[in-house]
Amino acid sequence: MLDGRSVRHRFPALTRRVGDAEAVYADGPGGTQVPDVVIEAMASYLRSGGSNVHGPFAASAASDEVVAAARAAVADLFNATPGEVAFGQNMTSLTLAVSRALGRTWRTGDNVVVTRLDHDANVWPWVLAAGDAGAEVRWVDFDPSAGCMLDFDSLDSAVDERTRLVAVTKASNALGTVVDVAAVTARAHRVGAISFVDAVHFGPHGPIDVAAWGCDLLVASAYKFFGPHTGCLFGRREVLERVEPYKIRPAPDEAPDRWETGTQSFESLAGVTAAVDYVAGLGSGGSRRERIVSAMTGVSAYERTLSDRFLAGLAEMPSVRLFGMPTGEGRVPTFALEIEGERPGDAARRLGESGIFTWPGDYYAVEVMRRLGKPDGLLRVGFVHYNTSAEVDRVLAVLAEYG
Repeated sequence: MLDGRSVRHRFPALTRRVGDAEAVYADGPGGTQVPDVVIEAMASYLRSGGSNVHGPFAASAASDEVVAAARAAVADLFNATPGEVAFGQNMTSLTLAVSRALGRTWRTGDNVVVTRLDHDANVWPWVLAAGDAGAEVRWVDFDPSAGCMLDFDSLDSAVDERTRLVAVTKASNALGTVVDVAAVTARAHRVGAISFVDAVHFGPHGPIDVAAWGCDLLVASAYKFFGPHTGCLFGRREVLERVEPYKIRPAPDEAPDRWETGTQSFESLAGVTAAVDYVAGLGSGGSRRERIVSAMTGVSAYERTLSDRFLAGLAEMPSVRLFGMPTGEGRVPTFALEIEGERPGDAARRLGESGIFTWPGDYYAVEVMRRLGKPDGLLRVGFVHYNTSAEVDRVLAVLAEYG
């Protein structure tokens, strides 16, 4: 299991100074640190003067190698094969592209199932595609009174023989709730529907396993596992080959390449490989996949100690309300808070002045906030493996000033 000393050794830039304040970085856009090995991998590609792929010269061959290495690395991260991995600008762009391709196979009378627990990037693309096809959108609820867990009775009511897709998150980016996606996928497959999993927020907190989860499609973002802003798509080979993507005529017809629109950011793909190798370097084992599983199992256990410490401190603060699981079980270390008498934005600014970076608002989890009746959103605090117990205590100390 990781501890603060081993994390600091493997990730020297554990904290950084911003102005005169030492910063606590959280697990959100703009707040996740990037290892030097990732930065160097991207810079090294740019220094070498890379080229587009599939050309008859050395610079192009080097780019071919970068793409192949990135596919192999993400395949190990997902427990997939390289031929089942494609890349894009970000998760949202990939999901919009997939939704457009799948949507043209839907008909009036079909339905697609989305949840109120998800980031909007795994909701609205499907709503738009369903609207274009004349298909029905069905909503799966979560229960605010039961730790904001996904309501499987609601899921069972939504899925039937006319369901064509079930989209679900692995971990809520707003509340930290973890979903049993294998159970969701099993329900989708019983009626012949495709399962689509958003693993973006789960990426830095536990091992992704598309084989164990049985999903057809899965998306993640490399910046969440300490890499560049690049979207990663897994698709079962049969799905990637059967579904026809929107693409231009010169683009490859073979999967997974045909799911990638235009020239990729090869320097980013070099960074993706370095990020996966960084994660693997936190673990032990023979193969890279074994090291990744070892690392992420250790990360999960270590983060559980941070969660327990943070939640115990919150329990002593009557002015701070938590939305989500009150224990480390069934969640990642992401916490949605409401401070009595304080707007989320004001609280975030106050924490920011103390060098603690948090997010106010809905964090694009639009349906979560609607379900909770919080039009101004909430305050999100999150931790990852490079945070320490001392940093958790710093956050609690500032929150305690509210009473």
